[in-house]
Amino acid sequence: MKHTNQLIHETSPYLLQHAHNPVNWQPWSETLVEEAKASGRLILVSIGYAACHWCHVMEHESFEDEEVAEIMNKHFVCIKVDREERPDVDHYYMSAVQLMGMQGGWPLNVIALPDGRPIWGGTYFPKEVWVKNVQAVAAYYNENKEKTQEYGAQLEDSIQRLSLSAGIEDPTPVDRHLLKQGVEAWKSRFDRKEGGRLGAPKFPMPVNLDFLMYYAWVKNDDVTREFVKTTLEKMARGGIYDQVGGGFARYSVDENWKVPHFEKMLYDNGQLLSTYSKAYQLYKNEEFKWVVYEVVDFLEREMLDESGAFYSSLDADSEGEEGRFYVWKENELKTLLGDDFPLFAACYNVNSKGYWEHGNYILLRNNSDEEFAADNGMSAEHLQCLLAKWKYKLLKERSKRVRPGLDDKTLTSWNALAIQGLVDAYNTFREVRFLELALQNARFIRENQLMSDGKLWHSWKKGKSTIDGFLEDYSLVIQAFLSLFETTGDASWAESADQMMTYVSNHFYDEERGLFYFSDKQANTSIANHFQNEDNVIPASNSMMANNLHRMCLLFGRPEYQEMIPGMLPYIVPNFTRYPMAYANWGMLMLKLTEPYFEVAVCGINSNILLKEMKKDYRPNVLWAHCNTDSQVPLLKDRFVKGDDLIYVCREGACQLPVRTSDEALKLLKV
Repeated sequence: MKHTNQLIHETSPYLLQHAHNPVNWQPWSETLVEEAKASGRLILVSIGYAACHWCHVMEHESFEDEEVAEIMNKHFVCIKVDREERPDVDHYYMSAVQLMGMQGGWPLNVIALPDGRPIWGGTYFPKEVWVKNVQAVAAYYNENKEKTQEYGAQLEDSIQRLSLSAGIEDPTPVDRHLLKQGVEAWKSRFDRKEGGRLGAPKFPMPVNLDFLMYYAWVKNDDVTREFVKTTLEKMARGGIYDQVGGGFARYSVDENWKVPHFEKMLYDNGQLLSTYSKAYQLYKNEEFKWVVYEVVDFLEREMLDESGAFYSSLDADSEGEEGRFYVWKENELKTLLGDDFPLFAACYNVNSKGYWEHGNYILLRNNSDEEFAADNGMSAEHLQCLLAKWKYKLLKERSKRVRPGLDDKTLTSWNALAIQGLVDAYNTFREVRFLELALQNARFIRENQLMSDGKLWHSWKKGKSTIDGFLEDYSLVIQAFLSLFETTGDASWAESADQMMTYVSNHFYDEERGLFYFSDKQANTSIANHFQNEDNVIPASNSMMANNLHRMCLLFGRPEYQEMIPGMLPYIVPNFTRYPMAYANWGMLMLKLTEPYFEVAVCGINSNILLKEMKKDYRPNVLWAHCNTDSQVPLLKDRFVKGDDLIYVCREGACQLPVRTSDEALKLLKV
């Protein structure tokens, strides 16, 4: 290679992609910021991720160009950041760009003062525009250092105010009316025909779907129930879903779920496993079952490391073209499928509806398998045989193509989402393989990412753990481990969750504001810490912690956990009615607090069988626990009686007399 920079020593695939740029890239570090401060040189921070299409475009146009690199190296200390490895750095500079009045996105490019405070930024720039801008900023700084320093100080102050939640002036109580008000306002944004939010682009947003499903169930809201069902069906039938190999792309660029931005992310697929599994319980829709099985197959086939860790993502591009790996040409399909082609073409829209560009078709479906079978005069069973044969042929042929780039680093938080999805899939379908994958992954986290004092690492690759864990890691691992305890009865998972909760309380909790910081509050860093409160494609880490506190209070009988929740909600409640889709996971907690919520403790040699019967249907308002021997977990303690099966149905620690059959217990769960 003609050029090699400091990124060559990193493990992130995104950083390694830039290791042979002529730009003198270096990885983010506090030491580097101190060196820049000492030298007085401006810092140029460029942030992206391995599956980012426009990151690749800007690299090719600008960062691989020697003349552009010469200009950048002359004026700046150049730093490359993988946003998935450093969400704290990404949040800080994204906040800055948005405060500058610019649209956020990736690649995110920011110029900062030598101490790291931002002064200019944006996203993708064509080569000529990029060169013109960076030269202009460097020149202005050299001629107007005092003014630039003042601007940087003002912007830093604004970032601090934005990142740390404002004080509470008039606390709004949590009640049912507030939840209804928020959802009724939300309904105006429902796309009732195609599902999802009105307009384009369309993101799956599993956090929102989970809340709306819970709300529709507990409130008996037919409009919301039907909207969620429509959304899940349209997504499963659209181009956003890989009809051949399973798995969802990150989003659809259009309003019909047709043309995806083709990268596949672990965090989406882990969460959608949960959503579709719970949706199957509620709707009993076989289509949702097939989605779950195919997504698990995809994760096991393409995203699983031999260690039990899941990789992060698959790129949108292969051979320099977006989507090339996933799309098909008509002649290619005719050759592969022979006489079956006309029926296949009708099933998967190899027609004007499925046509994309350059002779390529995106496979998508119009209706359910049952409807298609009936329309074409065949049994559903016969169609299933045909679908399996077609998918096998296409998957085998596709395996010969050049694969999209794989981001093979492991992120603790995203793996926790996969564990949760697999556990929910197991609880719905009782497929042992799902639980085995979840346990394998959870053991990987406990053995490689969890320290003896409860501290977590954020990233792992090829035996090397790096980067201190963020609140996102702790909150999602705690959730996943509690779910494993509920499902397996193995108290060690609950104990590990409790250990991490103690660590988080000591290192992340701000007693003055009653919220948890995103990064360790004791960390020495040049960027502002922040409270992550808004749910997005991944639930906010504070909303996860609030739900975890509620769960652990009931499980361990610790009122101090419950007492922390009222200090968190006042920051959220006033915003829920105005913008509920950004606080959906908080909405889950508010439903638990305002509607009947139960703890069910099942004790006895047949506890797992009894639990299986009770978990058959959708019950989001229950915390489950079981044991087949004496347990020290407070919810189960002293409730095991040898030779008997006892089911305790409780609310906030107050339990009714035990019953012995699942039917009796289910009657006590009626709301």
